[in-house]
Amino acid sequence: MFTKMTDDIYKLVVQFPFGMGNVNSYLIEGTNGYTVIDTGTNQQEAIDIWEEVLKSGIKVEKVVLTHTHEDHIGLARWFQEVVGVPVIVSKEGLEVMERRRNLSLEQFNQLIKKYGGDELSKGSRGEISIFDFTPDELFEETQPIKLGDYLYETIWTPGHAEDQYCFYNQEKGTMIVGDHVLKEVSPVIGLWSGVEFNPLKDYFSSLDKVENYLPKISLPGHGEPIFDLQQRVVEIREKHQYRLEQIYHMVENEPKTVTQVCEEIYGENYQISAFMAIITRFIYLEDIGHVERRVMEGEINFLAIEK
Repeated sequence: MFTKMTDDIYKLVVQFPFGMGNVNSYLIEGTNGYTVIDTGTNQQEAIDIWEEVLKSGIKVEKVVLTHTHEDHIGLARWFQEVVGVPVIVSKEGLEVMERRRNLSLEQFNQLIKKYGGDELSKGSRGEISIFDFTPDELFEETQPIKLGDYLYETIWTPGHAEDQYCFYNQEKGTMIVGDHVLKEVSPVIGLWSGVEFNPLKDYFSSLDKVENYLPKISLPGHGEPIFDLQQRVVEIREKHQYRLEQIYHMVENEPKTVTQVCEEIYGENYQISAFMAIITRFIYLEDIGHVERRVMEGEINFLAIEK
């Protein structure tokens, strides 16, 4: 059930039936029990896994979240109310939770339709109730946080999520990176709170920030550990630059909607994550003056501007 990652950190892969299909939860051993990093979704499959863990006699001291996306925060309220342990969230995470409580599916669909996408059906955005609780403690950037028996530096790395944090312990050479950097794929940069801004710009700045660290091991929210964080940052940045160039050239000769570009790259059965990634790339290109938006028949189209 567990994979030992370091002398005091164990990985638990929590399965669920949508999205990436699983999330890495980390259990950090401490004198007073284990600190759980991220929880999995609010699905029975994930609850069953955690119930088996608790039946084994493992004591959980607290839950700490790297960010508040559904697959990471999903069972935080369950841990607080059913298991009876405190849940610790960043100050930015609480702000996102409060916005998500008030975000209706209709509002989210308005954003999607504006860019030429199809409406999502009920249930596609997760349950609002997972955000409807009060964290027991908050932390903020530069405030050390105790995970297990060690203090970790808190590093705010917005981009994939507005409230994404990494945790770093220099003595142990360990960094917990959440979904900021993944080994196998590039994290999706989207407008999950239904608010339009430029998260890809934030993401590039956050990549620059973690590139200055030299952990021996980085533990991501999905997939396998990363042993060369700097090299992985370079690879992800290059992949984004490739996609930015690709979609720029796709709208050089005529304006297109996000949907049209998605279908050309990913086919007609593209996922909402791909749609979001194209939106945020166009917003980034618009911000640096490489494309302009045009509203045509009520939908936003993008057209390249000569560099």
